Amino acid sequence: MITTKSERELDLMREAGRIAFEAQEVVRAAIKPGVSTKHLDDLAHRYILSQGATPAFLGFDGFTGSICASVNEVLVHGIPSSDIILKDGDIITIDVGAVYKGYYSDHAWTYPVGEISEAAKVLLQVSEDSLFAGIEAAVAGNRVGDIGHAVMSVVEPYGFGLPVEYSGHGLGTSMHEEPFVPNVGVPGKGALLRKNMVIAIEPMVQIGTNKTEVLDDGWNVVSKDRSLTAHYEHTVLVLENGYEILTRTKEAF
Repeated sequence: MITTKSERELDLMREAGRIAFEAQEVVRAAIKPGVSTKHLDDLAHRYILSQGATPAFLGFDGFTGSICASVNEVLVHGIPSSDIILKDGDIITIDVGAVYKGYYSDHAWTYPVGEISEAAKVLLQVSEDSLFAGIEAAVAGNRVGDIGHAVMSVVEPYGFGLPVEYSGHGLGTSMHEEPFVPNVGVPGKGALLRKNMVIAIEPMVQIGTNKTEVLDDGWNVVSKDRSLTAHYEHTVLVLENGYEILTRTKEAF
């Protein structure tokens, strides 16, 4: 069931969004060669708890991290580990969510580690641009197909892959609510966007194929051809004539 949120609920979700954004910033500042993804996870965990929230991912279906830390060919759901040490030239996606008084936020960003290749730079820029193209379509009266079409219109000219089995979603008192928010779509098709709906828009992009596979740990999702991947996500409030990004502080606009 697709729900809209009350003003009280939106205030709680704004706080959850702020905490996820600021946890992301804490992690971003620590990303460099020689750092383990477990160290990054510890930083996010401590920050989220310090704000009176809990990590949205920790314990979810048995997941052992407070963040997903996905390196290079890992598209999503990378498990933080003291054995995974970042090196110059890597790219890493940090996906973080916070639960504040029962309400969820979700926020992902892909970062360079040291000096990265030109191909990786293009991937990151295109993927980020596609996120904001999708967000621009998150207006009441549009449909989720408008968001997916906006994302794919940015990505596809580069020949990059958009895995269709992973998508954005609604948010509220659960981490995954309706509607399904695809990264490919037909304008005017799919669930109707209504004022005060909250959705996660999250392009997941691969330099090569759009095919993926799940590793034996049951979590790490990698590109089938092991090409580089990127993932950008904001929690977005749909408004009558626009949108509000909840996983940002006011100073970040």
